[in-house]
Amino acid sequence: MIAVAQNLYDHRELIATLAWKNVVLRYKQAYLGLAWTILKPIVLMTVFVIVRSFIGIPSGSVPYPVLAFAGLALWIFLQESISEGTGSIVSNAVLIRKIYFPREIFPVTAVLTKLLEFSISFTLLLGMMAWFGITPTWQSLWALPLLLYVILVSLCVVLVGSALNVWYRDVAAAIPVVLSVLMYLSPLLYPLRLVEQKLLVDKAAGPWSDWVYVLYTLNPMAGAIDSFQNAMLRGLPPNWQALLPGAVLVACVLPVSYLLFKRAEARFTDVI
Repeated sequence: MIAVAQNLYDHRELIATLAWKNVVLRYKQAYLGLAWTILKPIVLMTVFVIVRSFIGIPSGSVPYPVLAFAGLALWIFLQESISEGTGSIVSNAVLIRKIYFPREIFPVTAVLTKLLEFSISFTLLLGMMAWFGITPTWQSLWALPLLLYVILVSLCVVLVGSALNVWYRDVAAAIPVVLSVLMYLSPLLYPLRLVEQKLLVDKAAGPWSDWVYVLYTLNPMAGAIDSFQNAMLRGLPPNWQALLPGAVLVACVLPVSYLLFKRAEARFTDVI
């Protein structure tokens, strides 16, 4: 993995150029431009607040709107990274046919490009925290490691997804559907503490409750979202119990995902 990181560093200028191109092309013909980056989490947060008003989801000491927005900021970064990265090889077919350089640059660039949009959402989150009187503590420094973790989660999916999409274009169409389902299996509409209460305290699944909780936290975003909310809004450290299963999964899947991508790389020009 050190060699991979060095290879990407050696091509940093190319990555920066492609990232800028992605940003320009994405917003060049969009009338509202970067305003869409602001509208998406706000609209989803509003929907969550309306749903919550009917079903009464507890949010503890943190106001529900800012709690939901914090989770959505991280989730939308993952969602947009995977959606953009899955089509990155096909959308750069012209460059792939003309010249050789490490093809993983395309999915990596697609993910890194979304950092601009996340920075805007993060700024909005800080504004909402100020509005609700929430003062960041030193625990908020965990936000950066957690963001890096979500980048690795994105790459697990993007590397395999972008390679498969070269042969099967249905992959790009299926990814949004899968992510929509996964969104409701992540603590966005409801806090993770509600899941912990039901499974670890109330034992809602009977003798299988502990295993169901581990299965739930195998979703890497479950621990990441809750830990991000802890660090930014509650002044608490990351939820290590919730992070561990997903982190182990990512550590196992990421190298395999990269190897599968490199194995498929040699045939991109023949198929694309």
